[in-house]
Amino acid sequence: MSVIDNCIRSVMAQDLGMSIEIIVHDDASTDDSVSHIQKHYPHVRLIVSESNVGFCISNNRMAAAAKGQYILLLNNDAELFPDALSTLYEAAKRTQQPTIFGLPQYDAATNNLIDIGSRLDLFLNSVPNHDPALREVGMIIGACLWLPKSLWEALGGFPDWFGSLAEDLYLCLLARVYGYQVVALPSSGFRHWVGQSLGGGKIINDRLTTKLSRRTISERNKTFTMILTYPSPAMQLLLPIHLTLLLIEGMVIACIKLRWTIFSEIYWSCIIAQWKNITRLRSARAVIQAKRQVGISSFFRAFQGFPHKITLLWKHGMPRIR
Repeated sequence: MSVIDNCIRSVMAQDLGMSIEIIVHDDASTDDSVSHIQKHYPHVRLIVSESNVGFCISNNRMAAAAKGQYILLLNNDAELFPDALSTLYEAAKRTQQPTIFGLPQYDAATNNLIDIGSRLDLFLNSVPNHDPALREVGMIIGACLWLPKSLWEALGGFPDWFGSLAEDLYLCLLARVYGYQVVALPSSGFRHWVGQSLGGGKIINDRLTTKLSRRTISERNKTFTMILTYPSPAMQLLLPIHLTLLLIEGMVIACIKLRWTIFSEIYWSCIIAQWKNITRLRSARAVIQAKRQVGISSFFRAFQGFPHKITLLWKHGMPRIR
């Protein structure tokens, strides 16, 4: 219970000078989380789900229930710095249009800076930003993401069918499509127990470690996001390259590790998922592209050309996949 305790207490300790509405979605937990929150935090609005519906639906439900002008999506394994909400609120008041904001993310286990938002490569791999002067980023992590409720509603929230993972990537890129900014603030921050919720996705002993299930969903949803949000010329050029590189990557890793399931469950299933969802993807893309407000250069302004996976491979070696 210490994880959710630290999260809620970090929100309660905010020096904001106004009331804060705290909403928690219990996603069919099997421990005593519901009774614990009801007993120790009676002021918290608790939404109890009878089944595990995933990150997207959970956040959509909480956002729909929220009454405030602004929404902060906050993972249960994240802890805000005392001035986090005041920093976000003051930045939101100063901006000229609705904007997605994020804060510096620190590893709760080491207190090391993880990122100040992320840039992206052309294949939608996040590139951690460590430059406090770089404000416009490609993505703000959903573990701590602030935006006006009106912008959340304009974007339509998270796609229910994503389940979990890359929904923050989708939301930020959709905002860019519609001409809204995605900004990382250099001050304040939050601590994050990375991988506590879904496992993996972090560097352990200088090696990237992840779960098979996590990597499967991540690659699938990143590809969905590319199809939905990329401008047509870029999508037509990059999607075939992206899918080809995924298959090559999968075969190489599977051969090196002598585990065919790595190829079949992560990489081949990603290809199959695009085919199975082709009608849904075409329909959703048509709606999104009809509302496009920015050109190719503006859309890709927070991107880098060099594939970040090559950098990770060079720096940390072959990933551990559990």
